Amino acid sequence: MRSYVSVCALLLLITSIAYGQTSFTENSFLKTENSIIESAADSGHHYTLLEAVKAANLDKILNEDGPFTVFAPSDMAFRKLSKVNLKELLLPENKKELFSLLTYHIVAGNITASKILKALCNGNGKASFTTVQGDKIFASMDGLDIVLTDKAGNKAKITSADANQCNGIIHEIDSVILPNSLSVANLP
Repeated sequence: MRSYVSVCALLLLITSIAYGQTSFTENSFLKTENSIIESAADSGHHYTLLEAVKAANLDKILNEDGPFTVFAPSDMAFRKLSKVNLKELLLPENKKELFSLLTYHIVAGNITASKILKALCNGNGKASFTTVQGDKIFASMDGLDIVLTDKAGNKAKITSADANQCNGIIHEIDSVILPNSLSVANLP
């Protein structure tokens, strides 16, 4: 048990250093006075997310309320979904499904990468977080990367972490994760 705790402490240090060197250094996510919406808009690679957030009427909440932790899929992450499915999700008649998808990427509170790592250490390499949507997402490590997994087994790696905003934290992820109510097979 003692060696596991030592490994967790070392992993926490190494990962904190690794994320500290790559966390949103190229864009405006460093502006902590911005809201989650403002920073996502300024990032230059979250246009699809913003379009979806507006279509689901979540833009006001993510602009003013909080704190929230948003696991924000990049435009490249959304491209992994079928273009037909994404276009259909953005239609007004699919607002409920879109809302469910987006709120599955949001957790209440400020959850930094170090808090995720601490939860992983306390959980012997596994942790779960309840999303605003109500389902759980699961965190694990793959080398030095924090990986999120949905119940269907879809995985998303945190590519940039700990963008602190006035109303929460943004972690950019490389894939879209899906709540139980949606899967690639039954997307609209």
